[in-house]
Amino acid sequence: MELKVDRTAIALKMGDHIENRIGQTVLNRLTVEDLDPNDPAGIPEEMQWYRVVLDKAISGDGSGYHIYVSRGRVNNLCIILSGGGVAWNEYTAARPVTGGKVAAGLPNFYWNNLRPFTQIMNINIGITNTKNVANPFADWCFVVITYATGDFHIGNNEFSYRTEDGEEAILHFSGHRNFRESMRIAKKYFGSPDRLLVAGNSAGAFAVPALAGEIADDYYPECNDITLLSDSGLLLYDEWKNIAANVWKADESFVSRIKSDNPTVDWFATLHDRYGGRFRYLYASSTRDYLLSSYYNDIKTKQYTTDRDVQQAFYEQLVRMTAQLKEITDGFHFYFFDWPMLPQSIGKGGTVHTALKEITFASKKTEDVTMADWLYDQTEGRSYDIGMKLITEE
Repeated sequence: MELKVDRTAIALKMGDHIENRIGQTVLNRLTVEDLDPNDPAGIPEEMQWYRVVLDKAISGDGSGYHIYVSRGRVNNLCIILSGGGVAWNEYTAARPVTGGKVAAGLPNFYWNNLRPFTQIMNINIGITNTKNVANPFADWCFVVITYATGDFHIGNNEFSYRTEDGEEAILHFSGHRNFRESMRIAKKYFGSPDRLLVAGNSAGAFAVPALAGEIADDYYPECNDITLLSDSGLLLYDEWKNIAANVWKADESFVSRIKSDNPTVDWFATLHDRYGGRFRYLYASSTRDYLLSSYYNDIKTKQYTTDRDVQQAFYEQLVRMTAQLKEITDGFHFYFFDWPMLPQSIGKGGTVHTALKEITFASKKTEDVTMADWLYDQTEGRSYDIGMKLITEE
């Protein structure tokens, strides 16, 4: 008799097992020291990562919340707005990320807590790898604003939904409160940086133009050298304004600035209208992002998957978005890359999702330039584009 193999069930078990093993390794060997934000004498030592637990902040599933800080050798500060997916209705709220769902290719839309595994997504990786001599930001100060709320860091709502098992639950869209608490800590430990980089990947890429004005006005009004980078913040949906207002219950200042199906462009446009040349404006993306194209496909067809046609649609949207950003200001600069998503045998093609907090940040190149070197040059005032030929249709 032929035995049927439930490949999905096997993938679920294996994915969860791998995530749990990695999480246990973090707990056993990679944990970082806690820094008490209420201790007036507590000052982070140089070139060491700390975890800072914020009592007034909360993750999406109601568990605790923390950020990471590191004091560098120079008085420059990088504020990272981390990514981790998005939830926009009851269906997506009921499907947070797990290792098993990722491995099995099942719908998984956002991280809803900061379990140990998430540490490797936030520190000692990409731009936050302070031990990598190839990373030109290694000696900067860092505040990594973690993300586990599914609301682009701007939400303020207790959202009721039912889990996949039918149980009643609450998703805490507390992104903006978490952000404000995080920035209070940033100001406490890094009060007057000479240079500031505000960078976000994935969901954090949307947050950069939404929150940059707040960072500059409320926390660092005396800093006159500020660079902004959004890495992979393209997900078209004509319901974003409604979602921000009625699902996340974001402040009206965020909602009113959404004019189209592309909030990243809208937020950058209103930001530039108000602040003009106070910021350097940067955008980065891969050309056929396998993950963002999967999200877009789910929005359009309710199928959380990607293929060449969906990736081509994403590519065309990226070409249009680039032109829109250039219309905002000729001072917008770009880094595009077409690194394939591997392994191809498991995935369905497409290019990688983000580069800012990936191991390739200071090693992989487009036009013989790493994202690390391109980004560092921008902060030094050497402005140029990389990979523009990749978004020019032949």
